[in-house]
Amino acid sequence: MALGARRGNVLRQLLGEGLRLAGLGIAAGVIASLGVMRLLAGLLFGVSPSDTPVLAGVATVILAVSAAACTLPAWRAATIDPMVALRHE
Repeated sequence: MALGARRGNVLRQLLGEGLRLAGLGIAAGVIASLGVMRLLAGLLFGVSPSDTPVLAGVATVILAVSAAACTLPAWRAATIDPMVALRHE
């Protein structure tokens, strides 16, 4: 913000970075779970290992929690006074 960025830009950038990492983690987790599907089949009761609604539900919950976890730090970074941040550095 000291170099001319607006609060919305800072907020969007930080949320975007956090959600991008969460999306990569979700993609890796889905690929890994599909890869070990046969090993998990004996541990699951009432749900198949490749149950699409369950995978989509878990991915949605993880994405929502990640968005909630990124919101507070992004909001703090967007509302900080640039002069205070520059003096602190």
